[in-house]
Amino acid sequence: MPDSMAEYLRADMDCEGLLECIYGLTELDRDCFEVVIEGEAPLTIDEIAEAVDRERSTAYRSLQRLRKAGFVQKEQVNYDQGGYYHVFRPADPDVAADEMQRMLNDWYAKMGQLIGEFRTKYETTDRPTAAAES
Repeated sequence: MPDSMAEYLRADMDCEGLLECIYGLTELDRDCFEVVIEGEAPLTIDEIAEAVDRERSTAYRSLQRLRKAGFVQKEQVNYDQGGYYHVFRPADPDVAADEMQRMLNDWYAKMGQLIGEFRTKYETTDRPTAAAES
């Protein structure tokens, strides 16, 4: 993961890179997301864990991060004889994209405010301007 915004801007990034950039998700999270997206039907935790070649608990933690970020949804499926299991499916991409846009707008406003504070804090009237020095 790049260490600075300048590195992010210089790096080649695909749209799935937003998972890392905006939410700080890991490569495993991204792999789990791709498995869920590519599934023809909702998948169980065991199916996802097998697809990413990880322990069930490790895959589950990754899916929990994806759920928290709004990229996957967990649904309960009931057996006719009683009991249940969970499956995971992709969340609505429009909802996820709208949330990312909202977060980006909030970040942009905050950065603009901080830049203004930086300008005010380090502005001095006794320094010669570049035009006056030449």
